[in-house]
Amino acid sequence: MSAFPESATELRDALRTGEVSARKAAERCLGRIEDRAELGAFIRVTAEDALRAADEADARAAALPSDERRALPALHGLPIAHKDLVDVAGVPTTHGSAAITPEPAASDGPGVAALRSAGAISLGKTQVPEFGLTGYSENLIAPPARNPFDTARTAGGSSGGSAAAVAAGMLPVAPGSDGGGSIRIPALACGLVGLKPGLGAVPADLANGARDDFGAPRLTVSGPLARTATDAALLFDSMRGLGSGPGAEPTLTAVRAAERLSGLRIGVSDASPFEAAHPVPLSPDARRAHEVASILLAERGHRVEEARIRYDPEYAENFTTAWTAGLSLLRLEPGAEELLTPLTRVFRERALARPREEHLRAAERLRGFAADVREQWGRYDAILTPGLAMLPPLIGAFTALSPDDDYRLQCEWAPYTSMVNVSGLPAVAVPVLTLPSGLSMGVQLIGRAGGEAQLLQLAAQLMER
Repeated sequence: MSAFPESATELRDALRTGEVSARKAAERCLGRIEDRAELGAFIRVTAEDALRAADEADARAAALPSDERRALPALHGLPIAHKDLVDVAGVPTTHGSAAITPEPAASDGPGVAALRSAGAISLGKTQVPEFGLTGYSENLIAPPARNPFDTARTAGGSSGGSAAAVAAGMLPVAPGSDGGGSIRIPALACGLVGLKPGLGAVPADLANGARDDFGAPRLTVSGPLARTATDAALLFDSMRGLGSGPGAEPTLTAVRAAERLSGLRIGVSDASPFEAAHPVPLSPDARRAHEVASILLAERGHRVEEARIRYDPEYAENFTTAWTAGLSLLRLEPGAEELLTPLTRVFRERALARPREEHLRAAERLRGFAADVREQWGRYDAILTPGLAMLPPLIGAFTALSPDDDYRLQCEWAPYTSMVNVSGLPAVAVPVLTLPSGLSMGVQLIGRAGGEAQLLQLAAQLMER
C-alpha cells in the first residue's frame, strides 16, 4: 500500500484485508495523539490497553484463511475513543468533574460494548465539559479541548475532545453523544459531519426508556463524528449493532449511492425557538452558508422552498428547566458542591429548589412542543437551518461570564440544535464553507423519523462539489 488510508472506510477495508495491521493503525493514531497533545482532546490515553487489543485482533485475523476474513467484525481493528461520560471497562470515568472520585468502570457501557463487539479498539477517553452540560469542552480537571483550526478557540461540546481528535487526524472517526447539540455543535465548530440520530435508532439509547425521570422526552442519543458522510455512515451502522457484508450496512450502502437522491421537498428556515427569549444574531458567514446550502440542494434536483415555522414562545424557559432537572438527582459527597464549576453549581441549586410540579409542567410542555414541531417539520422531507450562529468563541469566553450569561451565549451560538433533541427526530451537521482562516461554517438538516440514511445522503451531496 503506497499511503496509509486516511478515511475510516478505507482504513476499515485495509484492516479487514490485512493490508494494514491493527497494531500499525493504533500506533499511527497514538503517535498523532502525542504530536497534537496541545489540543487537549484526551483526558486519558490508554495506549497499553489499545496495543494489547490490537495484537489480539491481529492474532485473530491471522488465524483465518484470507478467503474467510470477511467473517471479521465490521470495525475490526479500527481505532476510536470514547467521551469521558461513558464507562469503558477498567478505565475511570470522570464525567469531566472534580466533584466526584472516578473509579475504574466494572464493565462497558452499552454503546461501548456494541463498538467493542464490532471490533473497534479504544485509545482512551476524550475531553468533555462537566457532566456533558455545555456546548464547549472546558472543565476543572484537564486542559480544554481546542479547535484544531484555531487553537485559541473552542472545539465545541460536549463531544469537543472527540471532534478535535477526528478533525486533527488523531482518530479516523469517533462516537459522540448529543443531548442538546453535543455532536452537532463540535462537528460544526471543527468542520466535521455530525449525525444526531433519532431517539431509538441506536438501541442502547433506549436503555432507560423514551422519557426522563420527570416525563420529558429523553434528549440524549449516540451518533458518529466523521470527516465524511461515508465514514459517519460506517460508524452509525456499527453503533446500531449491525454487522458487515452484503445488506448488513444499509446506511453505508445508501450514502455510497447518494448521487441518485433527488426530488426531495426541503424547507428552509432560520427561525429559532430561542428568539422569544433573546435575539438570535446570525453572522454573515452563517447566513452565507445557509444560502449556499440551499442553492446546492436545488442544483441537486431537490425542491427547496421557504418554510414558515412557528415555535412555542415559552420553549426557552421549558427547555432550560428540563435540561437542568436531572441535576437535582445528582448525589454528591458532603463538600463536593464546592468543586463543581460555577455553571453546574448554580443550575443544580435552582433545580433542587424547584418544586417537582414545576419540573413536571416543563416536561409536559416539551412533549407538546415535540408533537407540534414534528407536525410542522413533517410537511417536508427535510428542514434546512443554519448551523452555528457565529465562529467558535475563544477558550475561556464562556467561563469568564456569569453562569446565566454563559448559558445565554451558548444558546446564541447554537440556537438550532436543542429543539431537535426535544422532537426525537434525526439531524445532521454538515460543513459547507471553508473560511480563509481555515475554520468552516456549516448547516443543519432535520429529517423524518428513521431518516438518518437520507440525511447522510444529503450531507454527501453538500460536500461532494
